[in-house]
Amino acid sequence: MADECFTDPRLAALYDALDPDRSDLLPYLALAEELGARSVLDLGCGTGVFALLLAERGIEVTGVDPAAASVEVARAKPGGDGVRWICGDATTLAPLRVDLVTMTANVAQAITDPADWLATLRGAHAALRPGGHLVFETRDPSRRAWEGWTREATHQLDDLPEVGQVECWIDLLDVNGPLVTFRSHYVFASDGRHLTSDSTLRFRERAEVTADLQAAGFGLHEVRDAPDRPGREFVFLARRP
Repeated sequence: MADECFTDPRLAALYDALDPDRSDLLPYLALAEELGARSVLDLGCGTGVFALLLAERGIEVTGVDPAAASVEVARAKPGGDGVRWICGDATTLAPLRVDLVTMTANVAQAITDPADWLATLRGAHAALRPGGHLVFETRDPSRRAWEGWTREATHQLDDLPEVGQVECWIDLLDVNGPLVTFRSHYVFASDGRHLTSDSTLRFRERAEVTADLQAAGFGLHEVRDAPDRPGREFVFLARRP
């Protein structure tokens, strides 16, 4: 199940406005060009920002996400008719043969159950042509990113067109081994509504991810440092033999 910030139509409509700087996606665009990818499966596409950037470059894109509200936001955007949108996940796809599968931002970490994670990797493997690649990012757990997920560090107040003032912050709820749970708050000045969205991320060690990729049939091609979070995040590039 996706989090409320993606499934609630009111929150899904705000997602891009509350996080307008998506420079974190630029390395993925560069990688698609580096690999010569002509077809991409974007798993956990959310509101479609990355899928649409790919489509603008003439790449054939399939965007998949379990949150219908987010997919509807994506589909309604300019250029949305140039992407194939699917409400679902990697385990329910019809046969595909793409050059590249991507999971950007928190997508990989949001799949917390080990069985679901392995099924996702196997679904990505099945969707790739032989020689195709999978790329995703995951935070280095040793850097303990969750220690900064406090109201003091995350509070923001935004004035959004047609919405009005929205106050947002994050509270850390629980750290249980590799699982970290936090709550996102959204307060709307227009009607006083206070909506929340609870999220859990799994912080996997590098060796764990490598073993999981091998179990799903991938060969690990390279582990890169995330340009937007140097020293804090791994970018895994795996290849289907």
